[in-house]
Amino acid sequence: MQQVAHLQVDAGAPLPAAAYESTVPLVLKGYVAAWPAVLRAVDSAEALADYLSTFDANKPLTVYVGDAAMRGRFFYDADCTGFNFRSGKASLAQVLARLLGPKVEDNIDTIYVGSTPVDDWLPGFRAANDVSLPVNDALASFWLGGPTSVSAHFDFPDNLACVVAGRRRFTLFPPEQLHNLYVGPIDRTPSGQMISLVDFDAPDLQRFPRFAQAQQHALIADLEPGDALFVPSMWWHHVRASAPFNLLVNYWWCTTPASMGAPSVALSHAILALRELPAHQRRAWKHLFDYYVFEADERNFEHIPAAGRGMLNPLDEETIRRVRAELVQRLSQ
Repeated sequence: MQQVAHLQVDAGAPLPAAAYESTVPLVLKGYVAAWPAVLRAVDSAEALADYLSTFDANKPLTVYVGDAAMRGRFFYDADCTGFNFRSGKASLAQVLARLLGPKVEDNIDTIYVGSTPVDDWLPGFRAANDVSLPVNDALASFWLGGPTSVSAHFDFPDNLACVVAGRRRFTLFPPEQLHNLYVGPIDRTPSGQMISLVDFDAPDLQRFPRFAQAQQHALIADLEPGDALFVPSMWWHHVRASAPFNLLVNYWWCTTPASMGAPSVALSHAILALRELPAHQRRAWKHLFDYYVFEADERNFEHIPAAGRGMLNPLDEETIRRVRAELVQRLSQ
């Protein structure tokens, strides 16, 4: 395993193109170290909790809890038909009290608040704790909890993860390592994204032998309060939060219009429409997908008059709306 490369960026400076145009992960050491939230976290967990409380919107949070047997690893049950944790609702005050207070004997060992929009649950927080990104519509979320392990997964948007409190280790893999990560179900996932079934703390190489190959391509980023990590779109990342009190704020953004839709929907439809076809038909469709999608080139279509190319032209909002409407109609038949 190798360490993720570092990019020197002044704290609070706009995120440079060298970061958000990178195709590999980058650590931005101390990038958010001047945030008031980080300064309070460095002081103490209690100081940070008091600070967060000043922004509390008093909206119930979705909270995930589990017992000691899960070792902080939010995962499936034995046959991947359910999960090893349960969810409920709690206030921010209750979550903070639980993280800071003495251990309670109620069969709850791990408590975790996953991706939660900052602006809705902590309004005003970003006035003094924010970054300058290349887009105006990035989604800012916070992640709060004790020692936890989030299985390796990918996100379609680009991601800037900023550690406010605690310590996090990211283990990252390029997209082409999919075959070696032993990914679980697509349509039943712990939090929306398909995940690796490998336990990174104790990998079973008899059950998952190709994971040894993935480890040869792994990149490691160990982050402290004030550090940030840029995770490019589609990179697999496992996240271990190791401190008793951990807070991370992350930003997701896409460079393509939201109206184009999520590629994961196309994957689900392709499984439905193509996977069960005879092998020779799948090969033929693969050629079509390569020609029109994965290896698309304007030269492929220059024999068609531009006015008649339809969706083969660069996509604009009008074409996107038309194609989406046609897809809805055809899928409903």
